[in-house]
Amino acid sequence: MIEQIIAEIAACSSFLITTHENPDGDAVGSSLALANHLRRLGKDVTVHYCDPVPDIYRFLPLADTVVPSIPDRDYDVCFVLDVGEFRRAGKELAGFKRIGKFINIDHHLSCEEFGALNLIDSQACATGALIYRIIKAAGHEVDYDTALCIYTAVITDTGSFRYSNSNPEAFSIAGEMIARGVNAWFIAERLYESQPRQRLELLALALATLEVSPRGDLAAIAVTLEMYEKTGTNAELTDGFVNYPRSIRGVEVAVFFREIEPGFYKVGFRSKGKVDVSSLAANFGGGGHHNAAGCNMAGTLDEVKQTVFARLQHVM
Repeated sequence: MIEQIIAEIAACSSFLITTHENPDGDAVGSSLALANHLRRLGKDVTVHYCDPVPDIYRFLPLADTVVPSIPDRDYDVCFVLDVGEFRRAGKELAGFKRIGKFINIDHHLSCEEFGALNLIDSQACATGALIYRIIKAAGHEVDYDTALCIYTAVITDTGSFRYSNSNPEAFSIAGEMIARGVNAWFIAERLYESQPRQRLELLALALATLEVSPRGDLAAIAVTLEMYEKTGTNAELTDGFVNYPRSIRGVEVAVFFREIEPGFYKVGFRSKGKVDVSSLAANFGGGGHHNAAGCNMAGTLDEVKQTVFARLQHVM
């Protein structure tokens, strides 16, 4: 499959690159890594996200070129990265007809094969690792700008090498990116030590909603639209919130309820390994990885919580 993708890159000249809604570090890192690499090859590249680039990733090369709307023109290929499901790339892409073919690159366990070519490896630590494999298989060196993006993809999706997907390839890629000139402290400072004060104010409100099950193996927090209004924040600043209930001793599954619009919630699941939360999310029309998954649910916060907690009782 990688050889076929390399052949498409060589044969084509215009590329659209996109990823999922509310892009995380792997989504941004992998898409900008690919964009930097393709531009270095002299290709015509457009990067489109249906949601803005989160502030903490705007230091990455080409982050300032990401467009909110797809230009009305033809593209030979559209790379769709890290989405799991095609719908997560946004409604605009779904209705855009001026694309020759789709290439789907992903590491989600339950990924749709919607592309003409589908490079899916659930054992990969991050989609950024798959972009790395493509570049190396083509016989190209990873330049500094691309290395910054790949390193960011890997370090964020492995939780700074704390998650179970921190496999030998993850450490090997990170080591090579550092050898290419990436400064680990430079990245860590921008990702973890440059938070706006409002994020901590929002986190304080979220932690006040903490619930822990009687057995201590399930914990949950929530963020509502009212909290955003009170702190002057938005969903962009909630990245990583689910890790706080997950960090409690004895907790096996953490749940993060995030209100998207009145009566509609994004539910994020994180597991320490004993529970497959991708199967859990699939029961509610979502998906993801064994240890990290999510879905969308309608109802009041109490109703959504009751439904999720009742299901969790059957699998824990």
